[in-house]
Amino acid sequence: MPRKYVLHNGRRGSALAVRVTPRASNSQIVGVLEDGTIKVHLAADASEDQINAELVAFLAEVLGVPKSRVEIVAGENGRDKLISVLDMDVETVHQRIVAYTD
Repeated sequence: MPRKYVLHNGRRGSALAVRVTPRASNSQIVGVLEDGTIKVHLAADASEDQINAELVAFLAEVLGVPKSRVEIVAGENGRDKLISVLDMDVETVHQRIVAYTD
């Protein structure tokens, strides 16, 4: 059974749940699941190191922040990951993801 994450305000930033599908033709956000999990297709191979590096780089680009502000805090070895975005509130994260998908 998949874990259920939701966006929430943290002391230093925000957290978001992401479900990753590797080996896509290009990296993109393809939707948001009912539980708030962001579904991302990545152009990375199946290697977890490559997937994680591509995910951090892709989300940093989408959110307009340095890669150092994006961190995988749970799920490094699975499809379901919990991402921390430092120094950005939930509202801003949500707005930037919506703007990207429009």
